[in-house]
Amino acid sequence: YFFFFQAEDGIRDQPRSRGLGDVYKRQVSTQSTWDFIWDKQMATPKISEVIVHPIVLLSIVDHYNRMAKGGAKRVVGVLLGEHLPGGKVDVSNVYAVPFEENPVDNKIWFIDHIYHETMFQMFKKVNIKEKMVGWYSSGPKLKMNDIEINEVFKKYMPDPVLVVVDVEMISQVGLPTEAYVQIDEVNETGEFIKKFKHISSSVGVHEMEAVGVEHLLRDIKDVTEGSLVKKISTKVLSLKALIDKLTEIEGYLQLVLAKSYPMNNQIIYNLQEILNLLPNLAGEKTVRSFSVKTNEMVQTIYIASIIRTVMTLHKLINNKMDNKAFVIEKEKREQEKAQAIAKSKEKKEAKDEAKENKEDKKDEPMKDIPKKEQHTFNHYLHLI
Repeated sequence: YFFFFQAEDGIRDQPRSRGLGDVYKRQVSTQSTWDFIWDKQMATPKISEVIVHPIVLLSIVDHYNRMAKGGAKRVVGVLLGEHLPGGKVDVSNVYAVPFEENPVDNKIWFIDHIYHETMFQMFKKVNIKEKMVGWYSSGPKLKMNDIEINEVFKKYMPDPVLVVVDVEMISQVGLPTEAYVQIDEVNETGEFIKKFKHISSSVGVHEMEAVGVEHLLRDIKDVTEGSLVKKISTKVLSLKALIDKLTEIEGYLQLVLAKSYPMNNQIIYNLQEILNLLPNLAGEKTVRSFSVKTNEMVQTIYIASIIRTVMTLHKLINNKMDNKAFVIEKEKREQEKAQAIAKSKEKKEAKDEAKENKEDKKDEPMKDIPKKEQHTFNHYLHLI
């Protein structure tokens, strides 16, 4: 499987537009090119969820590492995908777009929409099924000029989705994506104001993507961790995410009580629904059920601990027996080796002694013979 990452400076022979803020209005755009996109997407259903694929997250992180890592600058790009039944948006591909903004004044910003149009035409030749569904930002939070940037992308699609990606992932809790859609609300004075509405986001994969991601994570995962450790780690991260959400709700309610934020009836209604779904833990039956369940779990853990202890002692006893048998076998081999060396030494001594005795017997007949006659006798033996 092959993964392609589109670099921001991939097209060098295309004239780039110049402008700050709303100067993009002066640039000539081939609007007729986008008529077919607009007509097909006019019947876009109400968006309720955004599904982001891993290849999209990898591309966004790669874009950020190349262009803005280590600084306060953020990156912007276009999301490609399709609309699914049920108000879901499936984001399967992305490409980067040149973007600059003034860090002091958020009203001064620049986006090269001519580069964006050219890039989409190239992607359309590769996969005509992928349509523009929105844009992304490395955030990590919403900014004041995001409404104006969203208005630019509304020229190419009726309801663009904004996905803010936390590329640094400092908290390590929850998903790194936050999805928003633009809505129009009427304020207290009767004026229409444009706001972003938060919608749910999730990470989805196809089978081929799962294989690729598994290969990428092979060097990151700790193969020594068991399934129980992974389950516990997942539970801990889930509890941390729950604590973060509860802290965020508490902060919002404190601001509403201090009249720093206007009260949102829909949010209060949702919080009331959540509280109504909580079980009543003060009832006698509930307390008894929790006690019985807790005792059963503790009993299971106790029995498992005893079994584990017995098995450990059994392994310890077997290990000691094996070590003792090994020591006895080693001593036996050393004794046999010593005995073999002693026997060999005795054989050698006996052989040397027999050789000496043989030489002594050979010299005995010549002891009483005079030297002159002994020489004659030796000569005679030599002739024989």
